[in-house]
Amino acid sequence: MNTNLMLDLHDLGKSFELHHQHDAHLHVLDGIRLQLHAGECVVLSGPSGAGKSTLLRVIYANYRPSRGSVRLRHDGRWLELASATPHEVLDARRRTLGYVSQFLRVIPRVPALDIVAEPLLQIGAEPAQARQRAGELLHRLNVPERLWQLPPGTFSGGEQQRVNIARGLIAPRPVLLLDEPTASLDAANRAVVAQLLAEARVAGSAVLGIFHDEDMRDRVATRLFPMQPLEPA
Repeated sequence: MNTNLMLDLHDLGKSFELHHQHDAHLHVLDGIRLQLHAGECVVLSGPSGAGKSTLLRVIYANYRPSRGSVRLRHDGRWLELASATPHEVLDARRRTLGYVSQFLRVIPRVPALDIVAEPLLQIGAEPAQARQRAGELLHRLNVPERLWQLPPGTFSGGEQQRVNIARGLIAPRPVLLLDEPTASLDAANRAVVAQLLAEARVAGSAVLGIFHDEDMRDRVATRLFPMQPLEPA
């Protein structure tokens, strides 16, 4: 058994039933086979409509696959996410499977520093240690310290995105899914994110992501996984 293999997708497919269109089916993914190993960053490439974001959501168990297998190495064993219980999914997300999108789920009245620190608290870190690490990440991502104690609902889009990235990267996760996390960032902050991802890979994380910015893709990818829209049935 390959102990470096962290994620194994086999003949994965996803279709959506369109109830408002006479129960027609929209086929988005079919026959996806992909293996993701520790220390690599695989970037999903292809045009809009190829199913890249859908694939990440299936892996994260936001969507159940219509067919096929999604195996995640969790706690030293294989967890089949396609049939996992809600409790198993939540446990995998807490300790093994991270997800960073381009949007921050804004929590009213909760300071940015606490939003970033929360994933570390969930895995047992001391509050002072978690807040210190949160501050370090926010500083690296150029979020001004005057904003740390404010709720990020009034932040700019780029500031919210950097808070989101800090929250997604603060707790070490063996598998990290990234859905356009740098879409609103300038070149300087994209470079910071690229460095943070390189550090995560060196620490053993396996990264699977979507980056439409060509420069960012070139910075972070160890290989590309091309995808194309499916032909209509």
